[in-house]
Amino acid sequence: MILKSQVEWALHCCAILAGLPEGRYLSTKALAEFHGLPKEYLSKALQSLSQAGLVHTTLGPSGGYRLARAPADLTFLDIVEAVEGKAQTFVCNNIRANNPCRPHDYCESSPCAVARVMWEADEAWRQKLRSVSFSDLIETLARDIPPDLWKNSSEWVLERAG
Repeated sequence: MILKSQVEWALHCCAILAGLPEGRYLSTKALAEFHGLPKEYLSKALQSLSQAGLVHTTLGPSGGYRLARAPADLTFLDIVEAVEGKAQTFVCNNIRANNPCRPHDYCESSPCAVARVMWEADEAWRQKLRSVSFSDLIETLARDIPPDLWKNSSEWVLERAG
């Protein structure tokens, strides 16, 4: 399975937005600059988040984006599904019905073992993404990122937040 690069961008942007103080917004331009991304393409990912109701937007010189939910109430799965959609990652086309050795009166009424394994794997993947909130991510980043880089990054973001 290959996810759109917009999923990665949206996840990273939400990590930044999770640290914004109440009532502050960060522009697409600042988010694009921080991550070294083309603003026009990043806008599409942010629009997906906005359409899904995961971020609030505002216009004007101090406009931009902020999370619509508390970081503890926003999961990785929310972001992935906002960008990629909610469809299952595996679609069964029942190719086993093409088996030339299958008797004509033989009818398979349940999904095959391949489909069941793939659907179980898809659900396990989604459950893992559902289990990680952005407050969890912020705690992990605070431990993983060197303190000076964490501080400098936070200051950089806050200087640009409207």
